Amino acid sequence: MRKPLIFVMFFLAVSSSASAAPVKMVGFDDMTCGAWKASKGDPEQRRMFVAWVRGVLTGHNYARQSQQVSAVSNSTVENFVDRYCTEMPQGDFGEAALRMTDRFSGRNEAIAK
Repeated sequence: MRKPLIFVMFFLAVSSSASAAPVKMVGFDDMTCGAWKASKGDPEQRRMFVAWVRGVLTGHNYARQSQQVSAVSNSTVENFVDRYCTEMPQGDFGEAALRMTDRFSGRNEAIAK
């Protein structure tokens, strides 16, 4: 009787720790893909958005030093986020930045805590 109980307790502990908590975005008031698309007509706003995404990439490199994102240009950031927002118009560009870390770090899997 003890073995099944131990197994169940172990399974519950592992399964609860395996589900990652959502990443808390610290960014702009409006991080929607709509705001990203609208910033194309506002070069200053677009520069701030691109700089923020580059900051996420740098934060990823600090946190995951063994899986770093290589240097990328501003146009690469813009193209990636443009493509993400075209595919996910109801999404936000914060999520696009996280997906960019997945893709460009060679990991190709979602960030998990």
